[in-house]
Amino acid sequence: MATYISLLRGINVGGNKKIRMAELKALYESLGFSSVTTYVQSGNVVFDADSADAVALIARIEAAIDEHFGFDVTVLLRTADDLRQILDNNPFPGAEAKYLHVLFLSAAPEPGAVAALNVPAANGEDWLLAGREIYLHYPNGSGRSKMTGAFFERGLGLAGSARNWNSVNSLHKLAKG
Repeated sequence: MATYISLLRGINVGGNKKIRMAELKALYESLGFSSVTTYVQSGNVVFDADSADAVALIARIEAAIDEHFGFDVTVLLRTADDLRQILDNNPFPGAEAKYLHVLFLSAAPEPGAVAALNVPAANGEDWLLAGREIYLHYPNGSGRSKMTGAFFERGLGLAGSARNWNSVNSLHKLAKG
């Protein structure tokens, strides 16, 4: 049995793709997952599953969401150990938690795509790619930044979903019980 964290991309944003967390939890339980817990309204689900096949788990979850709620949602999946590694490898250890985000990508980007990026970092902003995650440091807040998840998704040709540092920490704590 493994503990997973699924991050749903683009739900409950601006009134689009609305999913109540109680319904999402029930859906995951109907798929045979155990110890299902949701965290905040942005589609974070911690659960245990017998399968070690992340690709198959993602496909099952995405299909069930489409069937039950009637719309496509990209699901990104990480293990509790993945989150521990993300927390341990923070390249911006002095950053305030509210100014640090992690963009979870659907796959590791191609080196050529990364090299071609012209990242619009400004006013001390910085980023670092580590595998399937991009650490984003916004020392003045992310609200007006052009260094967005959407920018990286377009530039890398991958789906992604960002979480703030406090959420990453909270999800790891939930996953570790």
